[in-house]
Amino acid sequence: MYLITQTKQGISSIELGRRLGTTQTTAWKIKTKLAEVMRLDNDRTPLEGRVEMDDAYLGGKRSGGKTGRGSPRKRPTVVALQSSDGKAPARLKVRRIARFKRKRVKSLAKRIIVQGAFVVTDGLACFRGVADAGREHHPIVTGASHHGGGHPSFRWMNTVLANIKTAIIATYEAVRKKHLVRTLAEFEWRFNNRENLSAMIPVPRMRRNALKTGALLAAQDR
Repeated sequence: MYLITQTKQGISSIELGRRLGTTQTTAWKIKTKLAEVMRLDNDRTPLEGRVEMDDAYLGGKRSGGKTGRGSPRKRPTVVALQSSDGKAPARLKVRRIARFKRKRVKSLAKRIIVQGAFVVTDGLACFRGVADAGREHHPIVTGASHHGGGHPSFRWMNTVLANIKTAIIATYEAVRKKHLVRTLAEFEWRFNNRENLSAMIPVPRMRRNALKTGALLAAQDR
């Protein structure tokens, strides 16, 4: 638990196995189960207040092909960041989405953002779903430049997105579709607990939840 939660950019199952003195397969099973615990815990508390939301294609380094929106073999993802103007961000949600469609963003916003939140996005049409979900939506049309070209309203969002991409490439190089959700859950967990290191390792709860997720993981893998 310590090795997985305290490494800033994550740790691969190969490296985890080396440090624990186990096989890569055993380390992968441990890491996957704990990542599932993190994913379930991340879903407990929605974002509130001022929230920056952006789209991204995540999955790691790919050779050739288009970059940015529409990148092949990368997965569409919505990143939402609870923040205040002029202050460091408080909490993060990173969620894979099937497509950047208005109805899907509406459904996602209902799950991860409380009513009454003030949500800032760029002008991408799918983010109209935020208002459809009953959240206050403030779109900022930034043009075709990547992530608003450094627009101050998205300063923290751009920083967090860059950190996520760097972490994926540095640790895994690339992540397959079926593993991406838990990989992002690890990053989200560490980010949300970064100022309270003791909360990162709630050993009794994490151990109890890890035992409970065994059947769930087996069902998902099937």
